[in-house]
Amino acid sequence: MHSYEFQMYRNFDELAIDLIELAKEIVPDKLVYLTSIENDTQHILKLSSQDSPILLEEGMSFDLKDTVCNRIDFNQREVLMYEDIESQIESTRLQSLLREVNIKSYLGIPILTKNGDIFGTLCVANHKSAQYDSKSVRLLKRVVRMFSYYLELERRASRDELTDLYNRHYLSNYFETNPNQGGALFLIDLDGFKWVNDTFGHDEGDLVLKEVALRLRRLMEPIPDSRVYRLGGDEFLIKIAHALSKETVIGYAEQILSVLKEWDDHLPLSASIGIAQYDSDEQADLSRLLKEADIALYQSKSSGKNTYKFYK
Repeated sequence: MHSYEFQMYRNFDELAIDLIELAKEIVPDKLVYLTSIENDTQHILKLSSQDSPILLEEGMSFDLKDTVCNRIDFNQREVLMYEDIESQIESTRLQSLLREVNIKSYLGIPILTKNGDIFGTLCVANHKSAQYDSKSVRLLKRVVRMFSYYLELERRASRDELTDLYNRHYLSNYFETNPNQGGALFLIDLDGFKWVNDTFGHDEGDLVLKEVALRLRRLMEPIPDSRVYRLGGDEFLIKIAHALSKETVIGYAEQILSVLKEWDDHLPLSASIGIAQYDSDEQADLSRLLKEADIALYQSKSSGKNTYKFYK
């Protein structure tokens, strides 16, 4: 799970604070903290106290391999417990790293979404050896389960059910949160999709849409600040959130056309693209930009399809 996704979940901060406070009721004498894990990096999101003998702060990030949370078995969703770091961890390097932040005992509970994506961990730590009784561990696991339900509800609200791409709702939230970044929208419509749906049925059409999502996601993966959305039907959108030269935009548009024109002979599909660019010094109005991209898309389809047009 990407950090920029949950940061735009409704009431995330309030829910994270509630999670910490509930956990603190169970283990009042210990430090509780919530982390997220992304790209082999662990981020400290919330702490039960900023005034603790343990030298952690909100906003800190660590290479995951240098953390005790790296030992959690996320596949089995197993709780990890060390009541005495010095005697239970053989790695002298990890002992040293934990000593630097003054952690002597540790409990880590994995947090995953329903589909198995790793969110992060709920951790309990102490600056001295400590015991974690089974009742406390059981209650902490229940609290984490409730938080996971919240993550799943927000994920469903932010994702397209068929393709698992971000949806229009998430796009709107993003623009509300990041209004002045500048960038470009690529509004993409499949040429020939209605014929495929009418001829081979909706099951075949759904497979096509899933394949389009997969191809676009793979194409955009190495491009910074890029996200792929499904707006509905056979309409997709790519947003790149940084300033781009026209030549760069053209290059991306040609790559999109290229990956969406190779199909089996019985699927006469291609794509048309409408492009709307915007600058970082202007207020990014999503409704206006979508209208501009839609006008450009109409011009693209009118000019023969399998091409792109810029909004003018």
